[in-house]
Amino acid sequence: MQETEVSARDIHISDGSEEEDSMQPDLFHEQHISNNEQMVEAFRNLLLLHGQLPAKHGDRNTLLRFLKMRDFDLGKAKDAFLNYMKWRVDSKVDMISKEFKYEEYGEVKRHYPHGFHKVDKSGRPIYIERLGMVDLNAFLKATTIERYVKYHIKEQEKTLSLRYPACSIASEKHVSSTTTILDVSGLGMSNFSKSARSLFMEIQKIDSNYYPETLHRLFVVNANSGFRMLWLALKTFLDARTLAKVQVLGPNYLGELLEAIDPRSSQFRLLVSLLEPETFTMGDADSEEHTMDKVSENASTNQKENSGKNMITLKKYASLRDAVKEAQKRIEMLEMSLHETKRAMNGLSEIIETIKPNQTETTNSQMQTGLDRKPIVRKMSGLS
Repeated sequence: MQETEVSARDIHISDGSEEEDSMQPDLFHEQHISNNEQMVEAFRNLLLLHGQLPAKHGDRNTLLRFLKMRDFDLGKAKDAFLNYMKWRVDSKVDMISKEFKYEEYGEVKRHYPHGFHKVDKSGRPIYIERLGMVDLNAFLKATTIERYVKYHIKEQEKTLSLRYPACSIASEKHVSSTTTILDVSGLGMSNFSKSARSLFMEIQKIDSNYYPETLHRLFVVNANSGFRMLWLALKTFLDARTLAKVQVLGPNYLGELLEAIDPRSSQFRLLVSLLEPETFTMGDADSEEHTMDKVSENASTNQKENSGKNMITLKKYASLRDAVKEAQKRIEMLEMSLHETKRAMNGLSEIIETIKPNQTETTNSQMQTGLDRKPIVRKMSGLS
């Protein structure tokens, strides 16, 4: 695919540069956008005041990402942004984006399956990695960590300059983040070698510090007990904002993916097949937007039958998920009712404890009255 520059005037999207949330009330959403606009303007003025607002990378969306990264603290956002600009110069990012050629791309993909495949329900690009299928030794023979890092930077730049604008045009609303699926089937502590740690930490550093707020949600699927032990180590390298977006799932992950991806879409059926053992293939990065269509068009009869079976399975998952949610609601209602009953019983016990002395006094009074009446009764019986 020949890359073409997309200018801002070519993108016609809904108002606001944040991804829209249909669940938010209109007034709340408008106020949210207005507040963000004010903060971006204040951030821009702060950079201008110190002569540190670049012409090329000082756009609204970039400034907003760094504001979110630092919870809208202007001083901290300024430091993070200037650190980002220094890194771009020191690492020659613009030159990597334009001139770096990753000739070993095809060989690397065979040993490290990964790539973009269509979009989620909100129009965000979907990125998939099959980490459980990585052959690290073969990967390091095909490339070096330094060259792969440059390739990763080039892909991140492409996502910002081409993928997000294209998704924004297609969905007619602003798209600025990615939904990611990591298949970790078979991955465990033994896979986290020194080289793997080095690569992971370098990529994590780049993404966290220089491409913040570009992850919408991360699904880790096929996580076994071995990976969960590894996850305890990996999560220490992630910041709280990223951790909040991660969902670690076992082999029964389809129900959760249904929340993000339309089960009726061809891309969901393909995603299911991509995550099935020994059926995963990734297309060339330069033709990624055609990969899913080609796979669908060239599917064999058996693959189509399998897709039909997958859809039946997905329907069962959806029905089961709805049934579980309904049961959970009923349980919550019962728990609330039980809680209220307990409160009422406790209140009744307190009332009983309060009136008990009064009952004792009343009984004693009645007994005393009975004793006082006995002589009178004797006298009356004598008269008769």
